[in-house]
This record gives sequence, structure tokens and C-alpha cells, in this order.
Amino acid sequence: MGLLSKKNTPLVGVDISSSAVKLLQLSRSGDRYRVEYYGVEPLPANAVVEKTIKEVDRVSSSIAKAVKRSGVKTRNAATAVSGSAVITKFINMPADLTEEELEHQLSMDANQYIPYPIEEVSLDFNVLGPAEQPEMVNVLLACSRSENVDVCVEALEGAGLTPRVVDVEAYAVENAYSTFLKDQLNIDNNEVVALFDIGATTTSLHALHQGRSIYTREQSFGGKQLTEEIMRRYGLSYEEAGLAKRQGGLPESYETEVLQAFNNALIQQISRSLQFFFSATDFSNVDRILLAGGSASIPGIDSLVEEQIGVPVQVVDPLANIGLASRINKDVIKADSPALLTALGLALRSFD
Repeated sequence: MGLLSKKNTPLVGVDISSSAVKLLQLSRSGDRYRVEYYGVEPLPANAVVEKTIKEVDRVSSSIAKAVKRSGVKTRNAATAVSGSAVITKFINMPADLTEEELEHQLSMDANQYIPYPIEEVSLDFNVLGPAEQPEMVNVLLACSRSENVDVCVEALEGAGLTPRVVDVEAYAVENAYSTFLKDQLNIDNNEVVALFDIGATTTSLHALHQGRSIYTREQSFGGKQLTEEIMRRYGLSYEEAGLAKRQGGLPESYETEVLQAFNNALIQQISRSLQFFFSATDFSNVDRILLAGGSASIPGIDSLVEEQIGVPVQVVDPLANIGLASRINKDVIKADSPALLTALGLALRSFD
């Protein structure tokens, strides 16, 4: 099984982040999608560190709990490795090669493109379409150290799931963006969009143009820092602090003493990521910023970012135009929706 592999079979998308496992399975009728099964299960502290699985058994246990809680029936799963664990290259290849010939040629030439011995990597490719040169096609080559893929596979298998697809996180996000967000938010094809996924420990920038991912960057910053400051300031356990952060009940001084500093730090991270994007590419501005992930749910964060950065900002609700099976709690999934972008993109692999 390689990265990007396509299997036309019902799949449950399994997003393994640093703080939780998120499961999502979709059905489709014509152009209409519906969430059939959904579940979120917290991960033990340090089971996943900076999107790298450190304790496989504990991750498997959380996945198994999420499977049971969601009621999902299929055991076929799609998951993803993070962008920092993946090398991608765009390569032009002769258009007349068959898929087998292309695979053979890329395997032979792989050492030109990747800094690891070929026997140490999982490698896959996807033909994107005609290249500018005549009789050539543009091919996306993706590879990751085999150990990064193997540990994801092991975690799923330990929970009784059969891994059918190991995707790249950035392409799962791109899939959800181009299938749902682009039309939902009336995004013009030529707009340059900066989508920030603000997780527990990592903030990921996905820059998108013409429906495709053009740049990704991960920074060590996330909502866990706010939770830990609430713990320290108010003498709460980690679980109590996380609950209070989401549901309220903190002293009136919380906004000025704690939240304001976190919001300022988040805006600084967003600004810094954009500067890295501009310096690394031919782009010098973005047309809009989208916020996803758990911390995107902070009230008023979109207005604050817009005011400081000077670009229109929206918090995404990727499930806004998707139906829900009757078994799903609408209020709970709506609250989680901004954090489900990767799981949604993975679930879409059922329809490749």
C-alpha cells in the first residue's frame, strides 16, 4: 500500500492528531453527501507528539473506542501522515507511458528526487494532467519514510481496522477544500487562500490556489498552550481546563489575563507563516484567510485576525452543506466541525 493509493470502497476517515482521534464516514447520492458515522476520542498525553505516534498501543485503544462510540460498521480505513513527514515533487514524464511503465521509471529515478535510500521509503504518484511541454504529463510524486507509514498502519490494525489508504494530510485538506469549502464560500478559482488549521500542538498553513495545495508549513503552536495556561492560572486539571475553555465558567478576568495573550500569539504565528509563504513562493499576498481546527472556535478570533492582518477572515464549517444521519448529535458535531477538515478529506477517498 502506497501513499495516495486509490481504492473505490467504503472507507472511514481516521484523523490521528496530537490530542484526539477523529472518525468520519460519508455516503453519497448524486452530488449530495451525508455523514453516516462520526466519533471523536481524546488521546492520552504524549501518545502522539507533534503528529508523530509515540505509543502505538494507546493510540490503537483510542481509535477502538472511537470506532465503538461512533457505531461505524466498515473496517476499511483511510488515514494520513503529516506534511512534515512527507516529501513531494512535481515531475514531468512522457505522456505515452502506461501506469506500470511510469511506476517502474519513477522507482528507477527516485534517488534523484528523494534524500533517502529507495528501500527505506513508501512512494506513490498521481498523474495530475498535461504538462506545458508537448507530449508530457505533470506527475505528483509523494514519499515518506516507511516507518512513518508503518506506525500509522500498526495503530489502525491494532484497533481492528484495515488500512486501505495512507494519504498525505495536505492532500486530504485539499480534497475537503475543493469538494466543499470552495463552492460553499464562493471562492473564485484564482483566489489565493491561506487555510490555517490550528490544532492542539501544531498550527498548519495550507496555501491553496485554483483548488490545489501550493504550499504547506507546520509550526509548533496550538490550543494546548491556552489549556495549560488556564490550568496554571486557575489551579485546574488538564481535563477541567479543556472543558472550561470550551464550555465557559472561568472568572471574568480570563479574557484579559489569559485569552488575550493567546490570541495575540496566534495572530503573530499566522503573520509569521504568511511571511514564510511569501518568501518561499512567487506570491506576495493572499485574498482570504480561513481558520479551522479546535482553536478556530474561540469567539471573535476571525475578527481579531482580520483586523490585524488586513485580509478577510472566515471560520470554516466544512459540514455546513452536508446531511447528517439521524443517529448523529447535530449540536455536538457542529461544535467539532472546524476540526474535522482532515477527517472529511480522508472520508472522501471512498469515492475516488
